[in-house]
Amino acid sequence: MEYLKELNDPQRAAASHLEGPMMVIAGAGSGKTRVLTYRIAHLIDNGVDPFNILALTFTNKAAKEMKERIANMIGGHEARNIWMGTFHSIFARILRSEYDKIGYPSNFTIYDTQDSKSLLKTIIKEMGLDDKLYKTNIVYGRISSAKNNLISPQAYLKNVEIVSEDQSNARPKMGDIYLEYAKRCYRAGAMDFDDLLFITNVLLKKHPDVLLKYQEKFKYILVDEYQDTNYSQYLIVKRLAARYENLCVVGDDAQSIYAFRGANIQNILNFKRDYPDYKLYKLEQNYRSTQTIVDAANSIIDNNRDQIKKDVWTSNPEGDKIRVVRTYSDNEEGKFVANDIFESKNNLQASDNDFAILYRTNAQSRSMEEALRKLNIPYKIYGGLSFYQRKEIKDLLAYFRLAANPKDEEAFKRIVNYPKRGIGNTTIDKLTIGANNAGASLWNAACNPAEFGVQLSSGVFNKLQQFTLMMKSFASKLDNTKAFELADEIAKVSGIYKELYADKTPEGVARYENIQELLNGIQEFTDNESTDEKIVTLPDFLIDVALLTDADNESEEDKDKVTLMTIHSAKGLEFPYVYIVGLEENLFPSQLSISTRSELEEERRLFYVAVTRAEKKCTLSYATSRYRWGQLSQCEPSRFIEEIDSRFLDTSLTNQEKSPMHLGDDDFDFGGFNGGQKKKQPTYLDKYKNQSQKYSKKSSSTGTSAPSKPNFGVPKNLKKVSGTTKAAKVDVSKVIPGVQVMHDRFGKGKVLTVEDGKATVFFPSHGQKQLLLQFAKLEVL
Repeated sequence: MEYLKELNDPQRAAASHLEGPMMVIAGAGSGKTRVLTYRIAHLIDNGVDPFNILALTFTNKAAKEMKERIANMIGGHEARNIWMGTFHSIFARILRSEYDKIGYPSNFTIYDTQDSKSLLKTIIKEMGLDDKLYKTNIVYGRISSAKNNLISPQAYLKNVEIVSEDQSNARPKMGDIYLEYAKRCYRAGAMDFDDLLFITNVLLKKHPDVLLKYQEKFKYILVDEYQDTNYSQYLIVKRLAARYENLCVVGDDAQSIYAFRGANIQNILNFKRDYPDYKLYKLEQNYRSTQTIVDAANSIIDNNRDQIKKDVWTSNPEGDKIRVVRTYSDNEEGKFVANDIFESKNNLQASDNDFAILYRTNAQSRSMEEALRKLNIPYKIYGGLSFYQRKEIKDLLAYFRLAANPKDEEAFKRIVNYPKRGIGNTTIDKLTIGANNAGASLWNAACNPAEFGVQLSSGVFNKLQQFTLMMKSFASKLDNTKAFELADEIAKVSGIYKELYADKTPEGVARYENIQELLNGIQEFTDNESTDEKIVTLPDFLIDVALLTDADNESEEDKDKVTLMTIHSAKGLEFPYVYIVGLEENLFPSQLSISTRSELEEERRLFYVAVTRAEKKCTLSYATSRYRWGQLSQCEPSRFIEEIDSRFLDTSLTNQEKSPMHLGDDDFDFGGFNGGQKKKQPTYLDKYKNQSQKYSKKSSSTGTSAPSKPNFGVPKNLKKVSGTTKAAKVDVSKVIPGVQVMHDRFGKGKVLTVEDGKATVFFPSHGQKQLLLQFAKLEVL
């Protein structure tokens, strides 16, 4: 019980709760993972069997860290017995145990997104549909959404509303594609990520004995990030918890940002409806960020109507104000951020991995990457091509998958002719037609082509037989050979080792080294998971690797680099110094997400998440012009900047003529030394000046409006005067209650109140708006 003294009062109260439903609303940086960990330890300390505890997380990394903490508190042996992991990993484990009830092989394959899209592309082609109309991403998203809402292919085709929607979108065959996709996955003994939840729901609904078995097993259930659960996940948890109702959910409605994946914020908002006798605990002390960042974040989320109210606070130092930076283009924005990181590293003795650049869309990384490269600042793109998505890795994994599950069609097609063995596309097409006609797998057709009406030359037939015999040899060793030993044998016998070793180009050497790294990972997995009772096999490794997320894939070489990522990817992470870039209307908030209140509130929650990633310093930036679809567009600052209480903002970099990127030599001191004397080093500043001047000349010659001299953005409230552009002077003192004003977006309005640098204005066509006078384009009429 001594360990509970390490918690603050609200944390201790939540961790000490033993029986009955409970919800923990945890503000950003308030130690929710700590509470989950201590509560599990406390349950075990009070006699609960670890085998009866189910803890669901959203990343394997989080589950691993929690297990390690619990092991340090109560002992490693007991911690190993807790069922802890992601929704997908836990329910994949259950489905493998109950495979006989769902008609799948025990070693069923888990298709990743790339595998699923490859199969859909094949189906669309076979059905003779227009792939420009039936784009793979659209079809994949539609099917995923249906599964997350527990709509089967048969139910999809019978739903008049869904079918009508597809017809109005000129995609009437969507349901047929879904049905064929489901059939092909089943035939291949494969499930995609959504199937792991969809089929678990089917299993628990159709087999009451299985449901009772796991209700008895999981007498205590804990769910992290409950606000991010979708309908399918919600229903599984509700069914499993129905017998004992010892359900603990932890989350923060203010950080619900995954509606596009099917997450339903109502799951957390309506918890009280599902469990009227629940206990509510609020963790409101932020241990991560400065007072300024916490208070600014609170002022942001206060604008949302649908929320569980809480008062997040911190005892941390006040810290710097949040800087708001204006640049005149996205390229200039990138240069500013890179330059600021360059300076901060030297001035603050910071490491590269202390910095994160967050953006709304992946496309925004380009200007940031270019600027960082020019200053030789190492960086990593979080959520980019992960290690396990590289071609050579997927090739070797496909051999492992086919050995474990011969029905896996995507794996078969990937490796049947890699390395090249003279089995071309014509042969594959013949086998596919034969298999489809018989409703059988490609593997069966490959083993006995004649039985499926497939005529092959003797040469091709012999090569195909050599391939299938090799794969059968690998399969025969699956259950009694250690994972690393069999993986190493497959890499050698298949010819992959030889193929990659022979390529001495830099790319070839890198691919060969990646294979070595994969085998190192398998060896480490084998060593970590082995017990006296059980050897770790290749199928065990495949289960683990199929469910890895980006958060689980970070390599040592990526540790000390500036992090670039979308805000969605940043959830759950924290950095000392954070830059949130591209804060412009129609970019953030996104133009696609402002048509309804719920969409806008999700965008605001996304901004809240971004700001609360920062520990010490947060910088917001926007450009006044940005290229979109090849056209230079003028931009205005995001409404979210106006929503932050002006007391927490430093806007000095939005109202000056000179940008930090264009300071003269006399204005900037690098503090370098040469021969014992301080010397300035303006070389790259000069380069930026030259580039800006070229930009201005180019813009003038093409008729595009741009500053004629380097300055920090296009000043606001521009008016044409005698053919030149000048900033209109707005006397803020004249903006008082009762006066009529004009706003370039909202039109004519009346000022209701003015307080703390903010004006509340009523616009007949847009309603009441609160505007920050520092930014608002108001003209007193």
